Amino acid sequence: MNTTDLHIPSNKVRDIERYCLDTLHGLYPNEEIRSFINILFEAYLGWDTAHLLLHRDSTINQSDLLKFHWAVEDLKRYRPIQHIIGYTDFCDCRIGVGPEVLIPRPETEQLINLLLQKQHPYPCRILDLCTGSGCIAIALAKHLPKAQIQAIDLSEKALTRAKENASANNVTIDFRKVDLLHWNATEWQDYDLIVSNPPYVLQSEQLDHNVMDYEPHQALFVPENDPLLFYRAIAELAQQHLHGLLALEINENLGAETCNLLKTFGFKPTLLKDFRDKDRFIIAMKH
Repeated sequence: MNTTDLHIPSNKVRDIERYCLDTLHGLYPNEEIRSFINILFEAYLGWDTAHLLLHRDSTINQSDLLKFHWAVEDLKRYRPIQHIIGYTDFCDCRIGVGPEVLIPRPETEQLINLLLQKQHPYPCRILDLCTGSGCIAIALAKHLPKAQIQAIDLSEKALTRAKENASANNVTIDFRKVDLLHWNATEWQDYDLIVSNPPYVLQSEQLDHNVMDYEPHQALFVPENDPLLFYRAIAELAQQHLHGLLALEINENLGAETCNLLKTFGFKPTLLKDFRDKDRFIIAMKH
């Protein structure tokens, strides 16, 4: 396959940039396409943004050119850029992702930063519920190296990915397969911090194609008639096994309802906004 077959004018960097911008125009905002270009050059060639700007008249080899072609084809189908390159950067950690786990979001990074600002006991015992890719547990382990961290998920595939990510980031985490909705009281220790970003999206909520078509619905959606079922299970567990802080990511439209639920279990919740000014986090302590 040559450059003519690829519809790319040449293997010159500026022509590849133009090809990406023209082909994806109308599918994504230009600013997002520029971000895709930067991400692809960093992933495929190791170029940062400054290097890219300084080498726009350079050429790349045919093999790398093919990677850009197939990446653009995937982006035309709304495949997430993180799936295309195979990873995302999260709180100074590199987290491998695929269709079996949710892609870590900037909002969740914000939750980690909130937690790192808190004072934690030593040794700190942490439980991460619905761990998915393991991003929360791994980031906390990276920044709190003396913490003892346990992380659970129901999905075998997610746990396999999480274990790979922990190994790649050189952290030790006790991963376990547990159904949060049907847990056994004998499975748990006592914890200083319980954190979770559980499923919370209502079936009626509209999500983008790149989420609906490529990310695991089991990790996203909850029943319309019981949208807080995971938070209820978390509150029950925390009521018995938490001696510190409860930190949750939540549905922006259910902040008051989630706070009221936690109050019924004896918690004093504080509702916090994310960088988009949406109700996104709850930090709670027992009364």
